[in-house]
Amino acid sequence: MNMAAVDSDVRIQRWMARIGSVSRRLPQYVLPTLWTLFSIFCIMWLIFTSFKTNYELITNVWAPPASIQFKNYAWAWNVSKLGIQFRNSVIVVSVSVFLLLLVSAPAAYVLSRMPFKGSNLLIGAFVAGAGVPLPLLFIPLFRLMTNLEIINTLPGLIIVYLAVSIPFTMFLLTGFFRSLPLELEEAARLDGASEFAIFRHVMLPLASPGIITVAIFNSIALWNEYMLALVFIHDFNKMPLSRGLYGLVESMQHTGNWVGLFAGVTIVMLPTIVVFFILSERLIEGICTGALK
Repeated sequence: MNMAAVDSDVRIQRWMARIGSVSRRLPQYVLPTLWTLFSIFCIMWLIFTSFKTNYELITNVWAPPASIQFKNYAWAWNVSKLGIQFRNSVIVVSVSVFLLLLVSAPAAYVLSRMPFKGSNLLIGAFVAGAGVPLPLLFIPLFRLMTNLEIINTLPGLIIVYLAVSIPFTMFLLTGFFRSLPLELEEAARLDGASEFAIFRHVMLPLASPGIITVAIFNSIALWNEYMLALVFIHDFNKMPLSRGLYGLVESMQHTGNWVGLFAGVTIVMLPTIVVFFILSERLIEGICTGALK
């Protein structure tokens, strides 16, 4: 009986320890879970509302749509010209991210693996550049782009996006290249490989998780960027999607097509959500790899 009582006490103590451990960790999970559920609810409500009619939206905000109204998306895509602006965003973001990686990856490799006099100063300048508020750049950039006659053009916007994205990208890639093992680089150099061959065939594949992470971050940030597009693009047919959506919001005071506005917001929002779900594992892999190294 005594042994049974002792076993029972041990089991009770174990259960109490587990309950105490769970209760201590519970606040760490409650708020993220509630925030996730709230975000999912808002996204689903937005999508459902985009298929309603204005009458259904006004009479019952929370009810699901009685019928699927694809004409809301047709109105937002064609009448409000979000289709043209969607194309502009795809061009601007894809070209900007490609040029950004083309410039930043070799530069980060040289600064991190081939130190020279003043290299640390350059890295510090890039880090400092990442902290400059964008509004401080509006006037000098506007004057410079006006003098170069690239204001209100997609190539001009691509150059601006490239310039403002380089500091953050260099900061991440420099740290990632520094964490790569030195032995592989030395082995390739002993085999007679040139510096470019070492970068292209050895270091660049090893840094692919970090490069993919940087590409995802910049793609999402540039897709949703609004302030620079507002300042430097004035032609409606050259606006990216974020700027065009604001124009759609302004038109609501004349049209009152609120379900069309929800359809436009869904068009802007869905690409980033799809990209995140498709590449989320690679994004987490890149972050964790850089942290572990």
